[in-house]
Amino acid sequence: MVRLEYTIPEVRQGKEIANFLKLDLHFSTLSRKKLRDTPNSVLLDGLPVPSYTPLQTGQVLTICLPEDTPSELDAVPGTLNLVYEDEHLLVLDKAGGVPVHPGPDHHSDTLGNYLTYYYQSHGESHRFRPVNRLDKGTSGLMCVAKHTYAAQLLSDALHTDSFHRSYLALCQGIPAPPCGSICAPIGRLEGSVIARTVRPDGKFACTEYRVLRSHNKMSLVQIQPETGRTHQIRVHMSYIGHPLLGDFLYGTENQTLISRPALHSAALRFLHPITGVPLEFESLLPEDMDALLHS
Repeated sequence: MVRLEYTIPEVRQGKEIANFLKLDLHFSTLSRKKLRDTPNSVLLDGLPVPSYTPLQTGQVLTICLPEDTPSELDAVPGTLNLVYEDEHLLVLDKAGGVPVHPGPDHHSDTLGNYLTYYYQSHGESHRFRPVNRLDKGTSGLMCVAKHTYAAQLLSDALHTDSFHRSYLALCQGIPAPPCGSICAPIGRLEGSVIARTVRPDGKFACTEYRVLRSHNKMSLVQIQPETGRTHQIRVHMSYIGHPLLGDFLYGTENQTLISRPALHSAALRFLHPITGVPLEFESLLPEDMDALLHS
């Protein structure tokens, strides 16, 4: 069981626990209800207390997060490249071509299956809670929360300045100007349940890009999405006439070059949801993209 401890500062003298949970710790309504319904989940100086109890300076408030219900995903052994882990979250470097969630054609070969097995093999019980989801073909860094509270805080931070995502992509041609913002609304493509397109009635989407290097009619581009629409980077790069290499959906598939869209989650920077400590991770360009860049 995850236990969170907070020493009450003088400025919170007299504030009720319920308000402290809501306004200071940002527990969601559902999470606060679960705490109320779970015996001994809220302790003040080691003793269980009701949520309306006023706090006193110097007291220690302990939150015992309820145990997770068992995961519904099948536990299947698989390769995981973990770059960071603690009791609240982990960061991993996903291989290109590995699906994140089970789907019609992928029941037991997904990241969710592999992590479920990993948790069980270490005597832990966590549901699969990816924070920054990646497409099947996209490689690179992903953050995964281990419990509901961490997932909530990380999701709230995802599209803010406190959660920074940076991608590397190989695109066709040389974008001009060499850096800029693509702000174009994205919605579903008519007649498709998968593909997206830029359309006037779509949802707001904005992507910043910067060309790092050009070679052999292709460019290595650093990309930072300001929003998180489905296939956003792929749609926006195609929209400006420079689709990603290997992108069968929005460009021209050519498996002699690369067997997936050439997109890599290269850097993550965010504040730890519980401690507030800055965390920063980087991942080198994978072999298939590096070989293509130097071909």
